[in-house]
Amino acid sequence: MADVIDAERPLSVGSVGRSAGGWWGMWTLIGTEAALFGYLIFSYLYLFSQGGGQWPPDGLPKMGPALFNTGVLLTSSVFVVLSEHAVKRERRRMAVAWMGVAIVLGVLFVGVQLKEWHNHPYGPAAHLYGSLYFTITGFHMLHVVAGIVVLGLLLAWTALGYFDNRRHTVLTIGGMYWHFVDIVWLFIFTTLYISPYVL
Repeated sequence: MADVIDAERPLSVGSVGRSAGGWWGMWTLIGTEAALFGYLIFSYLYLFSQGGGQWPPDGLPKMGPALFNTGVLLTSSVFVVLSEHAVKRERRRMAVAWMGVAIVLGVLFVGVQLKEWHNHPYGPAAHLYGSLYFTITGFHMLHVVAGIVVLGLLLAWTALGYFDNRRHTVLTIGGMYWHFVDIVWLFIFTTLYISPYVL
């Protein structure tokens, strides 16, 4: 009988299939958060177009740390996908290892971002650009930290055997959030780091 629970295995987390409430809830969250970042980026570009003088006021942004962090986040998304695929193939240890690598890369991103903040010659109250820069990157970093917590929970549940090749919807939903955070960073990177060079 398919509904009988195997006493040898932990109870799986979440439901089966994309009709789960969490699936639609995550899309709703992504929609609202995308709107938030859209407003912030629009504000930056609008004020950039209206302002006179040099933008950014303290010279063009340094591309090195931002390029490195872009690579770090995109790579972390690859490892989240690899972790889910390993779960589907019933390779729990590999799934835990890949998720662990994704978490380490997320922490590395935060560390590089904090170092970049520290190295800036201005703060959030120095001028309009500083306020926008720290607000946009700060909101994004909060989302990265939340994503690291989500990945940590997924790692723990994977290690405990809560997922298998049939029940892994929660992994997919958590991965959606992490991929969203990565995609948002691409827009932020383009806006804050590339646009001053080309506009």
